[in-house]
Amino acid sequence: MIDITESLQLKPVLSSDAKTLFTLMKEIYPLAYSHFWTDQGDWYVNTQYCEKNILKELLEENSEDYFILFNNEVIGNFRFIWDEKLTGFSKENQLKLHRIYLHPKAQGNGIGKTLLAWLDAKAIRKGYEIIWLDAMDAQLKAFQFYKKLGYNYHSHVFLPFHFLHVAVRKMSQIYKKL
Repeated sequence: MIDITESLQLKPVLSSDAKTLFTLMKEIYPLAYSHFWTDQGDWYVNTQYCEKNILKELLEENSEDYFILFNNEVIGNFRFIWDEKLTGFSKENQLKLHRIYLHPKAQGNGIGKTLLAWLDAKAIRKGYEIIWLDAMDAQLKAFQFYKKLGYNYHSHVFLPFHFLHVAVRKMSQIYKKL
C-alpha cells in the first residue's frame, strides 16, 4: 500500500484482483462514458477489463497498476507505463499515463490533482522528462483538467471502435514537460 495522503492510498492491482477491477470498471466507466457508445460502453469494458486483458496488462514489465482508495474505499484505478514513447519526443525519458478513473462520488476532492502531482514527483525522481496521455476531446471537463495541470496538445488519433459514436472518436495526445 502506498500512502499518498492520510485519506488517499494506492493499492497495487494483483492478478488475483482481475475480477474486482472488472466489477469496479463495470460501475465507473459507464457513469462517465456510456453516452459515447451505442451499447453504453459494454463492449469497451468487457474487452479492456476482461480477466484475460487485465492479466496481460499486469505482465507488462514497465507498467504500474493500482486501485485508488479514498477513506479506505476503492474509488478508482490508476495505471501508467514507464518508457512508453510519444512520437516526436524519442530522446527524452517518457512516462505514459494510461488511465486514471475515479468514481463520480469521489470527484471534487482533489484526488486526481493529488495523484498526478505524486506521479510528477515520482517521474522526476526517476529522471523522466515527459508525461503524456491520450484524452478524449469530447470529454471536455477532463481535457480542461489536464490543461490546467500544464499539459499541451501534441497530436491526435481517431479511435476505430465500431460501437463508439463517430462524433466522439477523436483522441488527443497531450503531454507535459517536467
